[in-house]
Amino acid sequence: MSAMTIGRLAKQTGVNIDTIRYYERNQLLPEPVRRLSGYREYGPTDVARLRFIMRAKDLGFTLAEIAELLSLSADRDVRGVKRRAEAHLEQVEHKIKELQRVRRGLKALVAACPGHGDLEHCPIIAALSEENPS
Repeated sequence: MSAMTIGRLAKQTGVNIDTIRYYERNQLLPEPVRRLSGYREYGPTDVARLRFIMRAKDLGFTLAEIAELLSLSADRDVRGVKRRAEAHLEQVEHKIKELQRVRRGLKALVAACPGHGDLEHCPIIAALSEENPS
């Protein structure tokens, strides 16, 4: 694959041009080489790095965590990468438990609400208005 412009990189990876520039400003992507014309020039390593960033984002990593993963991978620190992934997995599992708790509460409120009648007697409104909800 030969050198490409930012437009071609965007098209090949499905990432918006402004997002690519944002990643450059935040040092997730290295500053590209510039042609004599001033246009940015990208290559296969930029495509691979951008795909890495997008896959990590899809897995819920923050940009700061992605920067750390990129740094660890550049240092060839497999243990560090695994520790970071394990920590992220723990966070995801905690969020899942919290969302399951929220789901149970919402299901109970929805089941308790007849969906008609006076608003003052709505169990959903009453539960949300409680001073010390359980």
